[in-house]
Amino acid sequence: MTVVLERPPSTTIPSSVVEVAYAPKAAANSADDEIVRMISADAQPHEIQVATSDKDLVNRVTSLGASVYPAAGFRDLIDPRG
Repeated sequence: MTVVLERPPSTTIPSSVVEVAYAPKAAANSADDEIVRMISADAQPHEIQVATSDKDLVNRVTSLGASVYPAAGFRDLIDPRG
């Protein structure tokens, strides 16, 4: 699993499960642009699932062959509200 941020975190986020990536230059939608770049560079984009509810990002990643998982559903998977 990879989490893409707009800018590098201020402190290291150690994890053996989650890779933290970030946009090369922090700006509006830069994380979205980095996600699209990563999918475009992948040999098997159909195996990538993006957790988002941003309609523009949904359109961009699905046009590249990736699938989308709703952000609220993903949150429930990792942090059930009970």
